[in-house]
Amino acid sequence: MSDALHELDATDLAARLRRREVSAREVVQAHLDRIEQINPAVNAIVTLDPEGALAAAARADERLVRGAAVPPLHGLPIAFKDTRLTRGMRTTHGSPLFADHIPDDDDLLVDRLQQAGAIRLGKTNVPEFAAGSHTFNAVFGTTRNPYDLTRSAGGSSGGAAAALAAGLQPLADGSDMGGSLRNPASFCNVVGLRPTPGRVPSPPGSDLWDTLSVPGPMGRTVADAALLLSAMAGPDPRCPLSLETPGAAFRVPLDRDLRGLRIAWAPDLGGYAPADPEVLAVLEPQLRVLEELGCRVDTACPDLAGADETFRTLRAHGFDLVLGGLLDSDPQALKPSIVWNIEQGRRLTVADLHTATTTHSRLYLSTLEFFSGYDLLLSPVCQVAPFDAELEYPRKVAGRPTDSYLDWMRSAYLISVLGVPALSVPAGFTPGGLPVGLQFIGPPRADLAVLQAGHAYESATLHGRRRPDLPTA
Repeated sequence: MSDALHELDATDLAARLRRREVSAREVVQAHLDRIEQINPAVNAIVTLDPEGALAAAARADERLVRGAAVPPLHGLPIAFKDTRLTRGMRTTHGSPLFADHIPDDDDLLVDRLQQAGAIRLGKTNVPEFAAGSHTFNAVFGTTRNPYDLTRSAGGSSGGAAAALAAGLQPLADGSDMGGSLRNPASFCNVVGLRPTPGRVPSPPGSDLWDTLSVPGPMGRTVADAALLLSAMAGPDPRCPLSLETPGAAFRVPLDRDLRGLRIAWAPDLGGYAPADPEVLAVLEPQLRVLEELGCRVDTACPDLAGADETFRTLRAHGFDLVLGGLLDSDPQALKPSIVWNIEQGRRLTVADLHTATTTHSRLYLSTLEFFSGYDLLLSPVCQVAPFDAELEYPRKVAGRPTDSYLDWMRSAYLISVLGVPALSVPAGFTPGGLPVGLQFIGPPRADLAVLQAGHAYESATLHGRRRPDLPTA
């Protein structure tokens, strides 16, 4: 049995663990074996603690034998994103400045997931300071796409997505400012949810009022992502934007009849995010699936005027606040794209910030009005298919040159500005075998409805069941 444990969905694996059909030690060992075979080619997991993981698995098994109640993630191994603080295990942020950094405490999310029964395997690779949607850094190198090792796995949760797709872990945590968990989910044929801001509390010590960057769950199925969300979500008094709904609200069956659902399809987000023809060629036939499920599908888009400028202004301001001190103390230690983003922040005026904040508010209100006429909005997750891993970012999108590492991420980051939940679900493959994701977007706080719609679509198509053919070490 253990030879196939790495192929099981997390929900199936969790049920087998509870029924004592398999032990946590067997599950962890199966994933450690898979990591040994596959990770050298993919480079998704960059720090590994086999002894600690097996010891934690033994304690989990003993708890179940004693008849104690077990939490929802009992026995499920997970490698945390390398931007998450992990007590006694290095957290590098993908930067040489933190290559040997070993925190004394766990991140809020790390603590929650371990309290929920997850077993820490190690850490997954990220771009330097999670900047950019392609995972490479000077500490660990480049993470490769399991479906084509010459291609990008996306980012910044690229290590997480690649580890899921390759069977190195059954669940993964991600974070998302401009698409950092949605883009890699799309590139690696897995699922990623950017929740409503506040659904998953941000760690104390960050900008507690920030709504652009949010933690979120990733899995090989929508049900797996919902299971992980159930352990992530819930209020924390240290996080003023956190929502009161307990995580258990997402630990429910996702089956839902979609008949009568009103869906808007925005292939280029109102002209603000044109996509490559090969991406649209995969996605447009998927609309028929939703129509066959009983949905009414129209071509429509909320008003996104000013969303691009708002995102870039708030992002640049945040980069200066968080990373500006590092630029001042050691200018050569940061990659050029981060330096550029900090410098963009330093050029901002009070008028720029005023315009961004007022436009941000207007966009939220106009989005609410849009969703009074539609239940869901669909769009491409990414404007491009997975690109050459040797590039920092694509040089053209829909035939147009890109000027910065942000330009190709608009289909994700324009949605980030709206304060709504957005789910990346596998939607098929290009003729060259590269994954493409479909983005399910709902009104604010409609995370469960978005998961239910994604689950219904996933069940009708089974695109996520196609696994990569990987060489073993």
